[in-house]
Amino acid sequence: MTANSEINRDIAAKSWVKIGFYATSILFNVCLIAQVLTVGVAYFTDPTWWGIHVWLVRGYSGLLLILLAGLSIAPFSNSIRSLTVSLPVLLALQFCSIRLQTPLHLEVLHPLIGFTLFYVSSSLVHRVSRELFNKPDAVTES
Repeated sequence: MTANSEINRDIAAKSWVKIGFYATSILFNVCLIAQVLTVGVAYFTDPTWWGIHVWLVRGYSGLLLILLAGLSIAPFSNSIRSLTVSLPVLLALQFCSIRLQTPLHLEVLHPLIGFTLFYVSSSLVHRVSRELFNKPDAVTES
């Protein structure tokens, strides 16, 4: 009887980790949306918003550590693992594209990498919700 209760506790703990992972992925996605909005306001309206844009990326980067830790605790599908692991890679490319000054002007890739980061983050939220709530990936009508 105790073996079953330990297994049930383990399953419940992993379920809470998955819910926390889902909430963290949503928060990361919302931060990306806020960052895109603040850069737009900074560019088109008020340059003082640039500081908020920079502050946001420094703030939400820590969420990646939580997401990576969640991968090591709870079982997730390979697609969720791949999407999660690609986020820090894309964020590192973001930092490099804006910091490195090269004759090739790689800084022009910064917005493209940012939108790719947003796409991957949104896909992660979608995939986790599908896995967490046991929804099929494709909806087919007969």
